[in-house]
Amino acid sequence: MKKKGWIGLAAVLVVVAVAGAYLGGTGRLKSWVPAAAMASAKDKKPDVPLSFAAREVVQPALAQLADVIEFSGPLVAPSTATVRAKTAGTLLSLDVAEGSRVRAGQVLGRIDQSELASRVAERQANAESARSALAQAERLQASNERLAAQQFISPTALDNSRVAVDSARAQLNAAQAAVETARTGLRDGALLAPIAGIVAQRLALPGEKLSIEQPVLSIVDLSRMELAGRVGTHEVSRLAPGLTVQVGVEGLAQPVSGRITRIAPAADPGTRAIGVAVELANPGERMRAGQYAMARAELADAAHRLTVPLAAVGRTGGEDHVWVIEGGALLRRAITLGRRDERGGRVEVLRGLPAHSQVLALRFDNLREGAKASVAAATVAPVASAAASAPR
Repeated sequence: MKKKGWIGLAAVLVVVAVAGAYLGGTGRLKSWVPAAAMASAKDKKPDVPLSFAAREVVQPALAQLADVIEFSGPLVAPSTATVRAKTAGTLLSLDVAEGSRVRAGQVLGRIDQSELASRVAERQANAESARSALAQAERLQASNERLAAQQFISPTALDNSRVAVDSARAQLNAAQAAVETARTGLRDGALLAPIAGIVAQRLALPGEKLSIEQPVLSIVDLSRMELAGRVGTHEVSRLAPGLTVQVGVEGLAQPVSGRITRIAPAADPGTRAIGVAVELANPGERMRAGQYAMARAELADAAHRLTVPLAAVGRTGGEDHVWVIEGGALLRRAITLGRRDERGGRVEVLRGLPAHSQVLALRFDNLREGAKASVAAATVAPVASAAASAPR
């Protein structure tokens, strides 16, 4: 019994010692509910006001925004001519090749005209025969007039001789016309360049039998080019002949200036687009037919519009917005946009933004609506700038 009592007393002392060490060393069991509340208070940090530099905050400004219409298409050479055979025959020679430069009126080749030369000689002989017949009829007419004056022949015989003269004269005129026709065909045996330019394509070879109006050569004048563009029906009404446009051509580092010359009267039923032709000067022949080009037409703006920088506009959930500072706090305002000027970097605001608003000129990440914000003086460095407190 005495042994059991010592064991129980030792166990009690051990429990008391452990509890005392726990309560005295950590103190967690003294008041655990107040300690948890204190830890939560330590985790909550006070809001730091955002300070934006003066250059990071702008006010909406009135500006004129030029409207831009862009359209594209291939370059074509409007001065293009096709040399055709004006008479049938064998192509004897073709003196130019593709890429050769030619002058207007230059002889490019010849067609065999041996058969036509014989025809010219035949028709000349017919004309001489008709001339002789006319001379004979005129002599007979003069003789009949003398006889009629002496009343040796009847008036009817005199009238018949006059008809014979008129008929012989008509036959002579017809024969001479046939000779001229044959001679014209003989001259057409020489293929002449109708315009000055460059031979683009040879469509026949020497030795080939040609028919009348068969294409032989194609000549292109590159001194003047045209952009054959297409514009939508909703935009073409703002274009007009004579309007100056800037044209970027593939392969050229700098755009060239052009002028709208023609606008088609009707839209293409398939594409619902209307053809627009832009004339381009090409003195150095740097541009070639078939190159792709993009035209840019800037239309002046007569109105003054409320605008903000494009960089200030964000988009969330399909809605455009800007961040403004009002009453010392950040607010996000939904806005409705209008005309854009990509080159100037501004966009029109139609609704949702007063003219006196302080707008953040840049897009910042992690901004919170209602957060305290201010604009630092231009000469004082911001204590906590938005760039530092709001990671991009």
